[in-house]
Amino acid sequence: SGWCGAALPAGEPGRGALLFFLLLLLLLLVLLLLGCSRPLALRRGPGQVGYLPAPGLSRGEAARRARRARRAGALPPPFPNGWYRLLDSAQLPRGAARSLALLGEQLAVFRTQDGQVYVVDAYCPHLGANLAAGGRVVGNCIECPFHGWQFRGEDGKCTRIPYAEKVPDFARVRTWPSCEVNGMLLVWYHCDGVGPTWAVPEQREVATKEWVFRGQTEHWVDAHIQEIPENAADTAHLAFVHGPAILGGSDLRYTRSKLWDFMKHIWKAEWQPEPEPNEHCSRLLLRHTATLFGKHVSLMDLTVSARQVGPGLVFLLFEHAFLGRGIILQTVTPVEPLLQNVVHTIYYQKNVPAIIPKFILRAECIQFERDITVWNNKQYLPRPLLVREDSGIQKHRRWYAQFYSQKSTRLPAQKSLDW
Repeated sequence: SGWCGAALPAGEPGRGALLFFLLLLLLLLVLLLLGCSRPLALRRGPGQVGYLPAPGLSRGEAARRARRARRAGALPPPFPNGWYRLLDSAQLPRGAARSLALLGEQLAVFRTQDGQVYVVDAYCPHLGANLAAGGRVVGNCIECPFHGWQFRGEDGKCTRIPYAEKVPDFARVRTWPSCEVNGMLLVWYHCDGVGPTWAVPEQREVATKEWVFRGQTEHWVDAHIQEIPENAADTAHLAFVHGPAILGGSDLRYTRSKLWDFMKHIWKAEWQPEPEPNEHCSRLLLRHTATLFGKHVSLMDLTVSARQVGPGLVFLLFEHAFLGRGIILQTVTPVEPLLQNVVHTIYYQKNVPAIIPKFILRAECIQFERDITVWNNKQYLPRPLLVREDSGIQKHRRWYAQFYSQKSTRLPAQKSLDW
């Protein structure tokens, strides 16, 4: 580690700072070589991150062994009530249909030629064919690939059976409330069948294209959905998990290496639920500073306002004195009770070079992957052992409980092994 700033003599901080900025410049040059104009696209497959290697096992085998051995704990209901991302708008062109599995359901999503999007149960009530697996979009209907039954997107009613004289009035599929906002398609889920009780807010700068798309990351997290937003209220973990330099990477075994000890991230956070009529929202105010060899670097001062909207949407607004403003949209969609699809999409000011938001998104990805290792391997404790400084965690749990109902699906209690 002789070349690292941490090993320099105490009288040479200037040389260490210069070395750091040279490393940063090298990283920026690499990003430029990868294509400055192209949006960043980083997609991690299930088990690719968040699991430690095991001797003699491949990465996938180590992940599977860890999942089997884990005791998940006394979990809350796996599917809270709220809005969830289905797809990006661009992933569903006119006349297309997609079959999606999420929230314990199989859904068919289709877009008509006039641009309207509908979401219905995927399985045809006739003989159970998947409407989106080979089905066609006909007008405002989706046509079953098995016998040609056509179901209207607005209300799910069957409007045509090619070989029948009359369509029974009760022939229909279930429809799901959906919306298209901020460049993505979302579906409303409620275990009691209650319609949407709040709307997904539109980010004005995204809608008007003042801020442009600069990249997206995708991760799969093997945890209960509540674990992810609960991090916002767990301010104590910020210094320990996210304090070490991003140059230390995302592997928790090495992030605290003295190799990168010359740089520290400092986070100040405050989480609060919002009052009525926005009680389904909460806010986290994050102030980030950084030090090099113990000296404050004002260029890296950053303010992040994270607004949680319902159980699965977060709006992370960035403000920097010189690098402008932008947003990361975080969506968390439960695919299975302990499998979350998490997508981060960044939009940023047009006049800011694309490399800046791409670097921000890449740095956010490193920090997020540190959390994934904890989530993938932890147990949910309904009655955790907390100290006074952890009071925000219980406050967050009380706030998040509003997204569960008495009829919310619950997982069967885990049984111990019968040896």
